[in-house]
Amino acid sequence: MDISVHSLDPSQRHPKPADEKNLVFGRVFTDHMFKVDFQKDKGWHDARIVPYAPLDLDPAAMVLHYGQGIFEGLKAYRRSNGEIWLFRAGHNCERLNRSAKRMCMPEIDPAFQLQAIEKLVAADRDWVPHSLGSSLYIRPTMIAVEPHLGVRPATEYLYFIITGPVAAYYAEGFNPVKIYVDEEYVRTVRGGPGDAKTMANYASSLYAAEIAKQKGYTQVLWLDGVERRYVDEVGTSNIFFRIGDELVTPPLYGSILPGITRDSVIMLAKHWGITVSERRITIDEVIEKARSGELKEIFASGTAAVISPVGEICYRDKICKISDGSVGELALRLYDEILGIQYGQREDIFGWMKRVEI
Repeated sequence: MDISVHSLDPSQRHPKPADEKNLVFGRVFTDHMFKVDFQKDKGWHDARIVPYAPLDLDPAAMVLHYGQGIFEGLKAYRRSNGEIWLFRAGHNCERLNRSAKRMCMPEIDPAFQLQAIEKLVAADRDWVPHSLGSSLYIRPTMIAVEPHLGVRPATEYLYFIITGPVAAYYAEGFNPVKIYVDEEYVRTVRGGPGDAKTMANYASSLYAAEIAKQKGYTQVLWLDGVERRYVDEVGTSNIFFRIGDELVTPPLYGSILPGITRDSVIMLAKHWGITVSERRITIDEVIEKARSGELKEIFASGTAAVISPVGEICYRDKICKISDGSVGELALRLYDEILGIQYGQREDIFGWMKRVEI
């Protein structure tokens, strides 16, 4: 499928942010967006890059009533030589299709998704920040747009991509965060859409996240939705525990998003000779290992922050410090390595990066 390009007149283009290091995530967007339509009898058609603008949705669009919507998140990085690169973008395209299948939505050829991402980034290449740590965030999204009231899969969809420059996640340094263990609310359960990147999962997380915020915590540590004993995820990220010489992370058993950064952490740790165990771990074990000193580190992984070290957790109103509360050596090593690969400062031994053709 060809992609037509309808460029915004240069006189109408927005000024680029002057201060790249203080960009607020998700507030600034580039001049263009990508759109492609789906109809059951025509398939995907009319792929185009157009000026960034509001969407024209019917009030009866099914996404507004029944939540049939999915998305992805990835980044483009400008290296010191001016080249722009993507990190494991093909995996995002494949994961979007898995989410689409779970939500009864049409899949899109991963190669075409990647082509659209590259062409949009190339069109707005001047928006990709130059400073180390800053990047261009890319948000592919698919929504049901058929105007119909009635619970069933839609027959019409819109896939679109928007982008925006973002600063380094840690504006004040790579410091540990505090997380709150919630036993009352759950994000999802096994058999639900927890392993899909669908809007519903994020909506269900908001209430507990606000409670945690009011208590002074950055994120919620989610427990399983049945027994409320086993650790699932933290906030919108995957979670890791370094217990002795072993790195432990919950397995992908149906309620956990298969994070691309999570997979990158596992691959790097194994390459470094670290024992990695994907196993179920209870919150009681976490607390017990922390108190005994066997738990050396906790950190989360995700696209936005890459690695988020955890300094303390609150469980049943009791605070538990992780080691001495400082950044762990493995978390820092992983953060430096992944960031180094993304910006071309470390060897890309796994072939994760793809250069955008300008």
